[in-house]
Amino acid sequence: MIDLTDILPLGAIRVEASASDWPAAIRAAGELLVATGTATPEYTEAMIDNVRQNGPYIVVAPGFALAHARPDGSVRHTGMSWVHLDEPVAFGHQTNDPVTMVAGLAASDASDHQDVLAALATVLADPSRRTALETAHTAQDVVSILSGRNDSDGGRQAASPATTTSRNLLLTVCGNGVGTSLFLKNTTEQVLDAWGWTPYLGVEATDTISAKGRCSEADAILTSGAIAQTLGELPIPVEVVDDFTSISEVDAALRRIFDV
Repeated sequence: MIDLTDILPLGAIRVEASASDWPAAIRAAGELLVATGTATPEYTEAMIDNVRQNGPYIVVAPGFALAHARPDGSVRHTGMSWVHLDEPVAFGHQTNDPVTMVAGLAASDASDHQDVLAALATVLADPSRRTALETAHTAQDVVSILSGRNDSDGGRQAASPATTTSRNLLLTVCGNGVGTSLFLKNTTEQVLDAWGWTPYLGVEATDTISAKGRCSEADAILTSGAIAQTLGELPIPVEVVDDFTSISEVDAALRRIFDV
């Protein structure tokens, strides 16, 4: 199992970075991936193109963007970078702008970093650790904050799924199926676990093309507003989530889906 701090070396962290706009912010994160030997410059441009093609769905939480692209030959090994901007930058996200923190993710495949993103989502969902990240002054501060743990489950409960007709599957969707959808998958699983529904419902992270082809297998799709527009009309509910780390927002979406 890969630990978050195993793939985020001190040399891949920059605090008080300057960026004039969102492409420059992503490029700052990409330059750190290149400098640490994680990816080539081509991957940086792919991360920028991903936003141009799919919109600002990578802004998964207020003030935080997870820049990434599909795994390909420009990724040398799985790794991350972290940039804290000295001035916030707008990505064009309706609710989560402006962005002050950008993580760059380069994955060598679609699976070996899932635990890492789950850990990162947990950190960002913790208000005290989130505040600590926003005020971190050094790379070592960032690593220390990210290496902590949060064992809170929110204490939420809901009715038994036995009262609903279910296909036993939820899909969390992003443009590539390897980054932001895993953030949303982690939060959704936390809510289901708190409800006691984990034995009854699976959650899979996927991309837009696969999601369209798998509608008949799933109860609903959870995604961003930009990706929901890309998906268009589907025969199952599509719930838009603005903050992919928000337990309360995902909880509300699941209650709408299952009418509980």
